[in-house]
Amino acid sequence: MKFIKQIFVLLALLCVNQVFAEPELGKDYKVLNTVQPMRAGSKIEVLEFFFYGCSHCFKMHPALTAWEKKMAKDVELVYVPTIFNNSWEPMARTYYTLELLGQQKRLHDDLFNAWNVDNIDLSDEAKIVEFVGQRGVDRKKFSDAYNSFAMQSKVTRSKQLAQIYGIRGTPSLTVDGKYLISGLGPEESIKVLNALIDKARKERAGKR
Repeated sequence: MKFIKQIFVLLALLCVNQVFAEPELGKDYKVLNTVQPMRAGSKIEVLEFFFYGCSHCFKMHPALTAWEKKMAKDVELVYVPTIFNNSWEPMARTYYTLELLGQQKRLHDDLFNAWNVDNIDLSDEAKIVEFVGQRGVDRKKFSDAYNSFAMQSKVTRSKQLAQIYGIRGTPSLTVDGKYLISGLGPEESIKVLNALIDKARKERAGKR
């Protein structure tokens, strides 16, 4: 009986060690080829590169939303609607337009559900305008912002960020301009994200 208890203790300790194990470089995350400098005194920046029509992004969304509600005050989450081809650009424009109109947070879930649950076609401006209009967004203001010069600048910046950070798939998370998490499930991604934020925090403290 005593031997069996010892086995259970060893198994419990093994599980604890696995839960709190440090993420492994090359397996759980990688260091970016070109580290992006953060502003002095800025928060630890987490970028999520995503696409509304990506099923993996849809699965990640609830976990990241829950994480965002509890994230530390020295951390900032920034969403980057990714554009891997021309068909993805309308959703990037939609994200930035709704952000400009103060409607992005309200319709974020709706856009994920439209693509991944309801199979709604949001492939062009007319369909998107109809979709957001039905949800209380002023159609003219949306179209004006969607086609503005400022919007083109945001789209260009989105493409540049994906290139700068070497993004090859969605969802991808970057931490403090240095670390990249990609290819993991939602739960694993959040665990690695928290560990890398702690790592970045310690690195910043060491530079003071």
